[in-house]
Amino acid sequence: MPKIKKISKSKKVSKKPALKINKSKPDEYKAAQITVLEGLEPVRKRPGMYIGSTGPAGLHHMLWEVVDNGIDEAMAGHADEINIVLLPDGMAEVSDNGRGIPVDKHKTAKVSALEVVMTKLHAGGKFGQGGYKVSGGLHGVGVSVVNALSTYLKAEVHRDGKIWVQEYSHGRPKKKVHSTGKTKRTGTTVTFQPDADIFETVEFNWETIINHFRQQAYLTKGIKIKIFDEREQGNFNSYEFYFEGGIKSYVGHLNHNNAIKHENIFYIEKDVQPDKEHSNHSKIDTPVNVEIAFQYVDDYKESVYSFANNIFNPEGGMHLVGFRSALTRILNSFAREKGYLKEKDENLTGEDVREGLTAVISVKVPEPQFEGQTKAKLGNPEVRTAVESVFSEALAIYLEEHPRDAESIIGKCLISSQARRAARQARDSILRKGALDGLTLPGKLADCSSRDASKSELYIVEGDSAGGSAKQGRDRETQAILPLRGKILNVERARLDKMLSNNEIKSLVIALGTNIGEQFDISKLRYDKIIIMTDADVDGSHIRTLLLTFFYRYFPELVRQGHIYIAQPPLYKLQRGKESHWVYTDSEKDILIKKMSKLLKPESTRALNQKKGKIDESEEVETEGIDSTGVGEKVAGINIQRYKGLGEMNPEQLWDTTMDPVTRIMWQVTVEEAEKADEVFEMLMGAEVMPRKKFIQNNATEVKNLDI
Repeated sequence: MPKIKKISKSKKVSKKPALKINKSKPDEYKAAQITVLEGLEPVRKRPGMYIGSTGPAGLHHMLWEVVDNGIDEAMAGHADEINIVLLPDGMAEVSDNGRGIPVDKHKTAKVSALEVVMTKLHAGGKFGQGGYKVSGGLHGVGVSVVNALSTYLKAEVHRDGKIWVQEYSHGRPKKKVHSTGKTKRTGTTVTFQPDADIFETVEFNWETIINHFRQQAYLTKGIKIKIFDEREQGNFNSYEFYFEGGIKSYVGHLNHNNAIKHENIFYIEKDVQPDKEHSNHSKIDTPVNVEIAFQYVDDYKESVYSFANNIFNPEGGMHLVGFRSALTRILNSFAREKGYLKEKDENLTGEDVREGLTAVISVKVPEPQFEGQTKAKLGNPEVRTAVESVFSEALAIYLEEHPRDAESIIGKCLISSQARRAARQARDSILRKGALDGLTLPGKLADCSSRDASKSELYIVEGDSAGGSAKQGRDRETQAILPLRGKILNVERARLDKMLSNNEIKSLVIALGTNIGEQFDISKLRYDKIIIMTDADVDGSHIRTLLLTFFYRYFPELVRQGHIYIAQPPLYKLQRGKESHWVYTDSEKDILIKKMSKLLKPESTRALNQKKGKIDESEEVETEGIDSTGVGEKVAGINIQRYKGLGEMNPEQLWDTTMDPVTRIMWQVTVEEAEKADEVFEMLMGAEVMPRKKFIQNNATEVKNLDI
């Protein structure tokens, strides 16, 4: 989770005009004032426009872009192996055994096609018919953007029996493309070093890379992806992924910690000609490839992942719409036909048939229409009809051929339907009761006076003691306080009706104002920031985890849009005389003790050394290994106060350290990898004991300063 930047308090508005208009020089705005950025200059000027951000996500996006070229070769049937090597100094090397980027002279650009691809935006083999029938690239800015944002890049192409090389610095070629020898293989190798002046960090995360390329290997049947970590000498790591089963194996992987409801995973892959009536590309005769796999588990959540040309679409799109429509229609039709649903019974809703569903939908589209460069949503209307027709036919056959599985699936959906009606009655009852009693907001909520949601914050505080300090120390205009008593219900294994019977959760739902479930409306959110503020101990961590589970499962849109934060109260107060400092981590404490205790020694020793002229100005007091968790303990004349609970701080201290927008530190909760987050929540908070036990055993040695 990335740290958010410190927010400064707004300054008073000056009464003087903010802008002085000078009409005496109207000619100063001429053609000379218009700046034209050539080549790759726009990328270096505004990198966020091309890779999303300059943080860790943007850094890894650079690697994804390079590897995507090899995956496009694999989807076209020209490659079956990709190697990724992480090298020292933030460098990475990606190689494939595809056809190799063309190196012959480009007719228009008058230079090698390799140089065009590496130095020109919107250049590549993905725009016309012939280079790639299907690819993940949409805007054609991939590898050229990587080149622009790298201090060094080397492209090596094995093609036509020769090895062709070109090197670049900040996107500019050092030399022309030239041959360095002969070869018997084909393929492309790109080695690049991200620019440390542009990115917040140039350190690739091993786990992030492993998770991403495991997913890519599932989505491309038969491709072998090898990953090597050679960044540290003597510490060599490697992974290899190869899945012949494709997304069928992927669904099995997603459900490995879950209790499954039926044995046979549904799977279909088929090419279908696009519907010309709904297609904006009626001249394209390339079929749409539809691949779908699903399995139900004994759970209450829906886990559906949709991909277009191997690109994850977190907001779904037309392929997801087609899948959901067909699933609801076919299951209702089957339930009616077999007598599971009587004539008087209501139809199963989409919510009923998706509870406990784990599914992967992957389509390969000739010309994908994504919404924006982030490709969060697929917009091709012809894909909906393709997915709906293929899935409807295959699902009807599956239900007939697997009667036991069909009975388990329909039974799961019927139970979900009953629970949904009970939950709706419970929710309506709770909200209606609150309105009748005049308690549109929970009584223990200390609300803020501002009604501008964009400026308002809700602090969810552990315990009445901390809640009292927070209420007294807050900014009453913009900060609301909701104290929680004890630990809330673990919602991972609870339906909505049971969840809403919990007083703490009920208060929280009403305070948010968005409603919940099918009535959720994010436009009614009453606070822009929802801040979890718990004690820095085991119980506080547990409560924080329970709250995060609650938000992730029932308010995922709040997480996706960045409304959920975690407050960071200090662990220690270090004081020597009138000098005092708040410290938030153990490592920060050790460093600060060394700085504060510099040159401090017993007086007799210091006086003796002064006489001998032996004082070392760089000398520091050794503090490693010192147990400074006690109250009022002293190290080298420094008082160390350990804060285990928010209630130990008075209102002024809580404001200064944790609630003042000018000085506070908070973590913003994001879900960059939905699959991994979902797996972790299921493992830690779900019903299966063994995965959780194994996790604790494997990670127990890494836990430090455990307060019990």
